[in-house]
Amino acid sequence: MTLLTAHQRRDDKARVPTGLLTALLMTATATTVLGSGAFQKTGSLNVTRGAYTATLLQNGEVLVAGGGDVNNNFLTSAELYNPSTGKWTFTGSMTAARAGHEAALLPSGEVLVAGGVNAGGTLTSAELYDPSTGAWTATGSMNTVREGFNLTLLLDGEVLAVDSTSAELYDPSTGAWTATGSTSSTNASLYVLLLDGQVLALGQASTPSSLYDASTGTWSTTGTDYTVLNLFAARLSSGEVLAVGGFVSGQTAESTAALYDPSTGQFTAEAGPCQCAAFNGTVLQSGKVLAAGGEIVVPGNPYPTAETIKSAEVWDPSTQVWTSTGNLNGPRSGESMTVLLNGEVLVVGGSEITKNGSVILGTAELYKP
Repeated sequence: MTLLTAHQRRDDKARVPTGLLTALLMTATATTVLGSGAFQKTGSLNVTRGAYTATLLQNGEVLVAGGGDVNNNFLTSAELYNPSTGKWTFTGSMTAARAGHEAALLPSGEVLVAGGVNAGGTLTSAELYDPSTGAWTATGSMNTVREGFNLTLLLDGEVLAVDSTSAELYDPSTGAWTATGSTSSTNASLYVLLLDGQVLALGQASTPSSLYDASTGTWSTTGTDYTVLNLFAARLSSGEVLAVGGFVSGQTAESTAALYDPSTGQFTAEAGPCQCAAFNGTVLQSGKVLAAGGEIVVPGNPYPTAETIKSAEVWDPSTQVWTSTGNLNGPRSGESMTVLLNGEVLVVGGSEITKNGSVILGTAELYKP
């Protein structure tokens, strides 16, 4: 098994129907202008890893857990990033090796990690990390094996585990999981908690999205998304959600975006940040949205090739325009991005395409808005 970096999608290079591609590009063409912001290098991970989780703790440190190393070994190890020193230190190891798992910060300050895959197959197991002791303890297992799913902390403190086939709830007070309603968005890959407590499951490529109502445990259909191969979604201060995706079709790479309005249940097509795919992004404390890195397609004969990039853009909700910002120090795609308490963004890992193939990165850097 080849291990993917955090948040990378297996279908990043899927082809898009020509008609849909043309419609999307005619609907919203990216407008990018020169802006500000800078990236600076910070400490590298002690273990180069992909398919891990990165979680901001209540004390401001960032917990990176599990994943797979450059030799495709599944990892139990975890490490902490200290923003005051810019260094990573090992913390307690998980009770089980896992990659492609998910994590959620609980109101107690503990971190719930669940699912994923290791040498034994896809997992149901879950465990808790206690920042005060640096130790992991097993908790109740999910009812269904899950890899590449989503964990969302709900307003009542429970955690929703959901993928395109089924969903269940974790109760921190009991450590138990119970089944709940399954989403009707069979191709959803991103899930966002709305201000009213509902969870939006984002469909892709002109398919309906759906909403989870925690009070009833049921899903209902909402508007149709225009975003192809969703890469990240950002809930804005207005309560709207910006979904951003990237894809490769033929010898070109493109990005798309759509803005979801919960008051109307409708999506509006927006310009994407770049002519690229496999990037990642996050919403800044200012309310703007940062997208960085990714892959472009370089035309060639007889075949085009992919190339990782280091450019970054910021989207302003007030103008709905993408503005170029400082470049990453090195090209990368599929990296994790964590907004720190001071407003800076910690960019970790990902992969870089070289003449020898794709390599997993252990380097990290900080974006200063």
